[in-house]
Amino acid sequence: MGRYLEIFRRTPAPREKSELSEITHSHNEQQNDFSRLIRFFRELERRCPLHINPADWQQALDDGRKFLASWCEQADALGWTPADLFGLHTPPENPAPNYRRLSRYDKTGLVWLLRGRRVVALTKDTALIETATGTVAFRRYNKPALGPLGDSLDDMGQDT
Repeated sequence: MGRYLEIFRRTPAPREKSELSEITHSHNEQQNDFSRLIRFFRELERRCPLHINPADWQQALDDGRKFLASWCEQADALGWTPADLFGLHTPPENPAPNYRRLSRYDKTGLVWLLRGRRVVALTKDTALIETATGTVAFRRYNKPALGPLGDSLDDMGQDT
């Protein structure tokens, strides 16, 4: 993830093209301050991160395009960072053969968790994701390591 964070800070080369060009093209230069999220996304588009299934990467790219088209300006105004949206767990030096970066919910950015669903509301601390039966909240901060609230006995106030 560190490599991606360094890359998004640089200014994109003029020849860089992306499917997000429609988004950035529709804004004037002053409004393009939010493009740090788009620059990071462009870098993610270039190659699948290590220890990520290519199908999961493609889904994240589709979801990222939709999210940025609808929410980029608001996400930036609310202080969402590339790590909040696209973050992944840093792999260990010698990962086990079954290691999956997406298995660490607490280190996974919002876009990786959308899985084709859309964000219907965004605040400074949460994103509401539409599901077949309602909505689920993604918490930007204090995400439990094991998954959403209720996945742990600690979340239910029981002692183990």
